Amino acid sequence: MNFEIQKRALSTVIRDDLDALVVLWPSHDAELMVGKDPIAALVKSAVQHGDFEHKAGSTLTLYAQVGVKTRHLVIVSVADVSPAQVRTAVNAAWSVLKSVKVKRMGVHAAFDLTAKTLQVAATTLADASYSYTSTLSQPKPRSLKWLVFSTPQVHAEHRAAVAHAQALVSGIELAKEWANRPANHATPSMLADAAKAIAKGASFKCEVLGPKEVTKLGMGAFLAVARGSVEPLRFIVMRYNGAASSQAPVVLVGKGITFDTGGISMKPAPEMDEMKFDMCGAASVLGVFKALSELKPNINVVGLIPATENMPDGSAVKPGDVVTSMSGQTIEILNTDAEGRLVLCDALTYAERFKPRAVIDIATLTGACVIALGGVRSGLFTSDNALAEMMHLAGESSGDTCWRMPLDDDYAEGLKSRFADVANVAGRQAGAVTAAKFLQRFASQYPWAHLDIAGTAWRSGAAKGATGRPVSLLLSYLLIQAEQKTLKLPSSHRK
Repeated sequence: MNFEIQKRALSTVIRDDLDALVVLWPSHDAELMVGKDPIAALVKSAVQHGDFEHKAGSTLTLYAQVGVKTRHLVIVSVADVSPAQVRTAVNAAWSVLKSVKVKRMGVHAAFDLTAKTLQVAATTLADASYSYTSTLSQPKPRSLKWLVFSTPQVHAEHRAAVAHAQALVSGIELAKEWANRPANHATPSMLADAAKAIAKGASFKCEVLGPKEVTKLGMGAFLAVARGSVEPLRFIVMRYNGAASSQAPVVLVGKGITFDTGGISMKPAPEMDEMKFDMCGAASVLGVFKALSELKPNINVVGLIPATENMPDGSAVKPGDVVTSMSGQTIEILNTDAEGRLVLCDALTYAERFKPRAVIDIATLTGACVIALGGVRSGLFTSDNALAEMMHLAGESSGDTCWRMPLDDDYAEGLKSRFADVANVAGRQAGAVTAAKFLQRFASQYPWAHLDIAGTAWRSGAAKGATGRPVSLLLSYLLIQAEQKTLKLPSSHRK
């Protein structure tokens, strides 16, 4: 999907040859626009007759209107024009148009559009119109190919917002694509090929390690998880060099369990198909690198993806087995379904070699985080206050929000083992926190944050599918780092 922005008045936009036109209509000063164009008069009449409300999501639909060249015209109220109201309004407008074959669509803002509002409108329309096609015999791909935004005033920040939205949507949709694919169409080797395809160009590098190289590195925890699968593991190392080589990189570590049966500690059958989404952390790293390839910001970024299946073969790791991680720490595997932290811990140790400015791991790690935060905010764990503040700000500014969770040392008590340095699980209580405490043991050499996206990475039920989160949050964080912005912390942020 391509985005464009133009400085236009509504009176000229309605004469454009578009398949559909959505007009974002504010409640403030709406009466003052009457007489300036025919649409304003229609809106006033509809309001007077109770057919259109100044309430976000209220729509007025017109077809083949005299004086309007576009066949389908949807006027939708955005009320106070906040990003949340714009998101509601755009979704409402698309619900009217989704059954129409729209290729070229205009979105006109009858108010001074902010860069943030523009980005929200673009990403919301992209998400609403997204269509998965890869494994369908008769796919129905998205018909919408071109979005033309218009507003009375266009500034440099608007054009930057369009470029950002274009790259962000590319990254989010690539993440969705790989997360939505069935596990037999998204094996570790296939993920590695996807990474190679993204990491092209002078600023990119991609190295893929197999079982032999991983064994040589001493990644015993990662190898243990992979033992039960006939699909060979892959350790993917992506690099984007957008700044001087002397600048320390940000390292993103994405959990890449391409299918998780639970291993010997097997999961129950209902909804096990959704365990293809257990590589959403890896998919988000691929998505971020896709966006970086389009935006080319002034920053160095490393992406690490430990990719494998977790299967219950006769050679699979067993509950009670003890393995040695790359760090040298021994781990008693009490539950083979707590495998994500095992592949991540070796990747976190590997990250030390890059002398990073920060390391962020992203994982669909625990059902406990779903219970704690639902599908609204991702769980954020870090002992570094500055990193926590920046991650929170990136989430709030992007709309891909997170919430800081505790990491008190007392939570690690349940991870003690008589037979190894640490156990891979504690009890049922505070499961998301104890999982983060396990990872923290392997991330002591740099500023580190852990994002538990188990509740935000995909939706279940009738709307089953990947969300593409937290690509937006991560990209926002990286761009803030690249621009070296100092942003004021909102008073609502919890310490």
